[in-house]
Amino acid sequence: MEAMKKLPIGVEFFRDFKSENFYYVDKTGMISRFLRTRGVVNLFTRPRRFGKSLNMNMFKTFFETGTDADLFEGLQIARETQLCEKYMGKYPVVSISLKDVEGGNFEAACDSLGILISEEVSRHDYLAGSFELSQTDKIKLLRLMDGNFEKKAFLCSSLKVLTRLLNKHHKKPVIILIDEYDVPLDKAHQDGYYPQMVNLIRSLLSQTLKTNPDMYFAVITGCLRIAKESIFTGLNNFKVDSISDSEYGEYFGFTDVEVKSMLEYYGVEDRFADIKEWYDGYHFGGVDVYCPWDVINQCDKLRVAKNAKMEPHWENSSSNAIIQDILKDSTETTKAEIEALISGECVEKALIPELTYTDLDSKDVSVRQTYLWSVLFATGYLTERGDGNGELHKLAIPNKEVLGIFEKKISSWFRARVTSDTARWQRFCKAVKKGDAKEVQNIFNEFMADSISIRDTFVKKELKENFYHGMLLGLLRAEGSWAVKSNAESGMGYTDIELVIPSEKTGCIIEVKYAENGTFDRACRKAMKQIEDNGYAKVLKQEGMERIHKFGVSCYKKSCMVVYAGESFF
Repeated sequence: MEAMKKLPIGVEFFRDFKSENFYYVDKTGMISRFLRTRGVVNLFTRPRRFGKSLNMNMFKTFFETGTDADLFEGLQIARETQLCEKYMGKYPVVSISLKDVEGGNFEAACDSLGILISEEVSRHDYLAGSFELSQTDKIKLLRLMDGNFEKKAFLCSSLKVLTRLLNKHHKKPVIILIDEYDVPLDKAHQDGYYPQMVNLIRSLLSQTLKTNPDMYFAVITGCLRIAKESIFTGLNNFKVDSISDSEYGEYFGFTDVEVKSMLEYYGVEDRFADIKEWYDGYHFGGVDVYCPWDVINQCDKLRVAKNAKMEPHWENSSSNAIIQDILKDSTETTKAEIEALISGECVEKALIPELTYTDLDSKDVSVRQTYLWSVLFATGYLTERGDGNGELHKLAIPNKEVLGIFEKKISSWFRARVTSDTARWQRFCKAVKKGDAKEVQNIFNEFMADSISIRDTFVKKELKENFYHGMLLGLLRAEGSWAVKSNAESGMGYTDIELVIPSEKTGCIIEVKYAENGTFDRACRKAMKQIEDNGYAKVLKQEGMERIHKFGVSCYKKSCMVVYAGESFF
């Protein structure tokens, strides 16, 4: 009996799918489409964790001299025998990923890039014994292998030199693959040496890709399409495929059919609806896709326990600071647009297809906002619904996981704003501690009036409750001396928020409800009945709390009602 394939969590090398028996979603059809439609220099931009790097390694494995044809046996590309005979294993390949090129300063980042290029040159160390290379060529090769890049000019010309040596040896033009080209620029912007890094990357790419007679074609990937005048100056042989283009949409991300097949293989097809709600919703050109990283990781959890809860995975692969940036600059209009998004609606925005990081630092708030909306779209926090309207793009949050990211960042932003008003914040905490529901209600309403709310739309009621639950939870956790639990097991169920003030032997049970159509009284009564019926206060009694406050909180748009019941055990 054939062993079940492992799920490819973190697998970076195409060869491992067959040699190590990993499950593979066949994307090799991209090779034939690319060969029929490619340009000389080809840029693919997609969000992180959508298969860019694996596709690049697939290209490397397919084209590179001496490849093992068995790795493609049974896959879509293998059916195109003439194409395989012409291209498979026929070309020298230079392949680098810039994802780890970084440093606290420009010199450190240059050293990091030099080490990376030196390692790629060393992968071709057989050139040192080539009869086709002159002694001068071999001296240059050894210098590249040693990583001796004291002069930036030699670093910038290094890949061009390598392609010349490879072409001279193989008598075949070289394929160049550069993955994550924009990562060094992002890190340089964060660490304050962006202008120097722009000059370095521009010079490296220009010398490598522009009028290089030793190059067959190049493929570059990244999350953002950096403005041509900033990075790709003078490259007229340039073809771009972004998330707005449909030609390669199905090759970055998983389709419905591919997800269903994977779930069926592992016997968890009954969780398809959950997978779709959490990880689907991306619209790349004319194709709807799921985030592969999410599907693979969650399928692995479901494989172990079919009733495993859905979890965020893509969220944890980045800081998600971009959402914080747009909240920081939020005007009343921006807040209204974010309210629309988290309520399941769309916003229409003019987007910038080509970006520069300097736009983020513009003194003009409108320029920064346009940049931020464009980055949110390009990096997968928003997706397009429909075909747009000329220059305007209809944007929406793609799925439940990304909605959770927005809600967490909104909660964090809300907490920071509230706690910055120290006097009012201290009054709020004092009211909670005393069980003063009227004061809690008044101050929470003041806070909410200046915040972002969720609209009364088709969004599920539990999602609306979760939003307000998260806001209140964030406020209470900001008081560092209190022990605050969310969805804590208590009595016969799980209470929304359980709070303990150890120094005063005081505990709070808080149940949050969404007040449909502003029916605050009914929602509060339901909250208090749930607290009593399920005996949520029992655990606090057992923990020795001498006073217990029970709050029922109902929220609707930017308003709330708070009701109270208390117990004392002196």
